[in-house]
Amino acid sequence: MKNRKTYSKEFKLDAIALVRDQNYAVAEAARNLDVSAQVLGRWIKEAENDDGHAFRGNGKLTPEQDEIRKLKAQVKRLEMEREILKKSDGLLCKRNEVKYSFVTQHKKIWPVILMCRVLGIKSNNYYSYQKRKAQRPIDTTHQEMLKWVKDIAKFSDNTYGERRIQKALNALSFPVSRRKTAQLMKEANVWVRYKKKYKATTNSEHNKPVYANELEQDFDVQQPNQAWVQDITYIWTSEGWLYLAIVIDLYSRKVVGWSMGSRMKAQLVCDALTMAMWQRKAKAGLIVHSDQGVQYASHQYRRILKLHGFVGSMSKKGCCWDNAVAESFFGSLKQERVHWRNYRTRYAAQQDVLNYITMWYNSKRMHSYLGYQNPNEFECKERELKKVA
Repeated sequence: MKNRKTYSKEFKLDAIALVRDQNYAVAEAARNLDVSAQVLGRWIKEAENDDGHAFRGNGKLTPEQDEIRKLKAQVKRLEMEREILKKSDGLLCKRNEVKYSFVTQHKKIWPVILMCRVLGIKSNNYYSYQKRKAQRPIDTTHQEMLKWVKDIAKFSDNTYGERRIQKALNALSFPVSRRKTAQLMKEANVWVRYKKKYKATTNSEHNKPVYANELEQDFDVQQPNQAWVQDITYIWTSEGWLYLAIVIDLYSRKVVGWSMGSRMKAQLVCDALTMAMWQRKAKAGLIVHSDQGVQYASHQYRRILKLHGFVGSMSKKGCCWDNAVAESFFGSLKQERVHWRNYRTRYAAQQDVLNYITMWYNSKRMHSYLGYQNPNEFECKERELKKVA
């Protein structure tokens, strides 16, 4: 035989207070308390027809205790209203459908009637909306797109905006427009990392010889290892600055060389260039472009270019557009990764930057210049096309 549940007097009085003092419906209060509506209704009738025998065996509250109970219930209600207002910041001016969605998402935390009252909507309208929504046929395609939008945003660590998510959906056989993508992102509650400004680092105030601008902002390259661009930036850690030098092949926008260290010396850029040469096996005639930083004008760096027959090229002084591709990479690195981290050590920053370059930027991140392919994918497809030709 199943044992009957027993409830304390305090529990019964609190349940009754939800209906009598806080104006909740019997069904809603019973549902939140995990009791049947019939039982709660009986408790209310016993309290209303109190002849001295209500909740027999549990005693009765004194007027002072009853007043304390009511004050506690009022304080609890006010606290819930404050939390609802805090959580729903900005929703008061939104359309009712948005408010209904908020109520549905939080109905297991706060009572529906209280949320409706705080948000300025009628509870019966909310229930009617939910009933109409339940009767609508489920759009499986729409739900699938919402799931993909969330997955793509998670995959990109919330760095993809409307254009890249649209291209990803198109590649998944969902022919959506950019406007539709924006609507899906909003419905899926997907956010995008915002941009932050950053400063250049190299020092061009020196008397060393500089190269002419051989590139002249012509960043469209048809062959690999035809033109590379370089630059230096810095990343803050709790141990001090970590300096990063990179080399990018303009053909695929791939980072082909990099070097990191605690000092911004000529050796830093030479190591990055050496790595690029080791990976790409570049031949004489390659244009290697940089700004006029003292590291790129050093004897050590110039000797490497001369030894391998590379053509040195430098931006005009103070013209960041002459090296826009390298600047753009640093912008992506910082707004998508570095500005969202708090590095305790240079080693931690170094490992994170290494992960960004090799595991994300070169191998997965969609690049608009490459038709929304990643650099590795672009180079692989181009090699296959040349083999077929």
